[in-house]
Amino acid sequence: MALSPEDLAAAKRAMYEKLSPRRRRFIDKIGYDAWDPFQEPNDPLDIREDASRRTSQQLVNEFLAAHKGASGEFAKGAWEVCMGVMNGSEKHQGMYAFCKWYKELLAREGVDAELGPTK
Repeated sequence: MALSPEDLAAAKRAMYEKLSPRRRRFIDKIGYDAWDPFQEPNDPLDIREDASRRTSQQLVNEFLAAHKGASGEFAKGAWEVCMGVMNGSEKHQGMYAFCKWYKELLAREGVDAELGPTK
């Protein structure tokens, strides 16, 4: 049941009157009108999903399942890139764009190679 504005104002005044003098000074400092004792709680952290409706944990788990036997460093790198992409980090967007560009370059030139030096 929603309270009327008059009831809210009366409840706010009653709360203010019951406060200790020290707490009242704090309210007076921020301003009685700005003080909202009926504030709604903050929403919990949103669980971010990508375009495929997967969380970062789901993406990394699926990726690592497809790469059995991957090292800890490999998994750590995958997690870092995943978090960067999911958060829209400019650094990671650049890394992703470079990887796509490099893959296309190798395909255009007909090169079938793994990452790393050729020698």
